[in-house]
Amino acid sequence: MSLETAAPTRREQILREAARLFAERGFHGVGVDEIGAAVGISGPGLYRHFAGKDAMLAELLVGISERLREGGRRCTAETAAAGLAPEATLDALIAGHIDFAMNDSPLITLHDRELDRLREADRRQVRKLQRQYVEMWVTAVREVYPGLTGLEARISVHTVFGLLNSTPRLGSLNADPEPAAAAALLHRLARGAFAAAGEGAGSARPGA
Repeated sequence: MSLETAAPTRREQILREAARLFAERGFHGVGVDEIGAAVGISGPGLYRHFAGKDAMLAELLVGISERLREGGRRCTAETAAAGLAPEATLDALIAGHIDFAMNDSPLITLHDRELDRLREADRRQVRKLQRQYVEMWVTAVREVYPGLTGLEARISVHTVFGLLNSTPRLGSLNADPEPAAAAALLHRLARGAFAAAGEGAGSARPGA
């Protein structure tokens, strides 16, 4: 699942720079003028695209949750349509999340630090989208490791998310001369974590 498609629009450029600046200096440490300067327009000119910083933050956090969920849906639909084994669905989900974690790591930092700044309605929407995304993974994991209970699979998925979402603390992986090697290592670690859970299947209390 690639989150990079055609050349970004001005609105997308604003959001990307806002995410980078918010992640680096915090939401309250960045002014509208600085975001505008980063994309080559005046601060007031941003108001043609967004009502303010709060609107940018909401679109960033709700937007990435929607993109991850829709990417997950595409992965599961495409592998099912192709008649591939359950392992292919799980591998596609992992690859898609690694793509996000390596290319949009500021959004991980932003989510961890600033989610509580969203309006309640936006925060609920983010949580709803995230639950739907998690359940896609739980289903995929249990198809590969049918001995896992719902609880075990859910714990495993959140553990793997913690692993993959560690990219903001690993420096710029894309600056590595071989970013594909880093992505492959993350993929092996994720599959290893699920395999370890599968080996101990049934040890946790059953969950839905």
